Amino acid sequence: MNASLGHRVAAEAIGTGLLVAVVVGSGIQATELSHDVGVQLLANSLATVFGLGVLILLLGPVSGAYFNPVVTLAVWFTGRRDPDRLALRDVAAYVPAQIAGAIGGAVLAHAMFSKPLVKLASHDRSAGHLLLGEVVATAGLILLILGLNRIGRSALAPAAVASYIGAAYWFTSSTSFANPAVTIGRTFTDTFAGIAPASVAPFIAAQLLGAVLGLGAVAVVYGRRPAPVPDEAVVPLGEPEPAVS
Repeated sequence: MNASLGHRVAAEAIGTGLLVAVVVGSGIQATELSHDVGVQLLANSLATVFGLGVLILLLGPVSGAYFNPVVTLAVWFTGRRDPDRLALRDVAAYVPAQIAGAIGGAVLAHAMFSKPLVKLASHDRSAGHLLLGEVVATAGLILLILGLNRIGRSALAPAAVASYIGAAYWFTSSTSFANPAVTIGRTFTDTFAGIAPASVAPFIAAQLLGAVLGLGAVAVVYGRRPAPVPDEAVVPLGEPEPAVS
């Protein structure tokens, strides 16, 4: 990686923070403009799709644009024998930065809409079918990101990942958090996007299980060893592309 660890950690924190600001802010805006829950979810999901795509495109070449502890862990696990891939010390720095960024993003969204900076969520999301939705959403996300890497199409990640998350808002019962950092950040907002603190641990457990199943799906579909792939101009959500002199 050419960017220093400090720059990469900053990119992860800022990117995750802006992502949560998009999710929470668009949820607040949607509920203020419409009382129709379907319209609110549509507005929230569209904003997330556009915001996530832009953030991956912009920050992918710096840090990989993981913005997600389970993605960070999955990428590290699959490349742990490659000295040029994500190292364990990177994981140890990325994950706290992602969590801190997510909390900051929720506070920023509240500030933009003149809400109390911190108000813990009261929206219970502990039902079993919602946890199943998180397993499915996270497994699909891991399969998509690592699958793109295996077939040499990582440059499509900004559009592909954003599209998948947008779709998963609608086809999963949980509206696809699929991200422990974002889940923690969303406990700090008692708005449309919030999740009650008591629901966080089961959600994260479901996300970790989904990540394991996603890794299993990658192994089943593509084999245990990564196939050789051509270099890409940009490798978002994987490893930053070496600078060209």
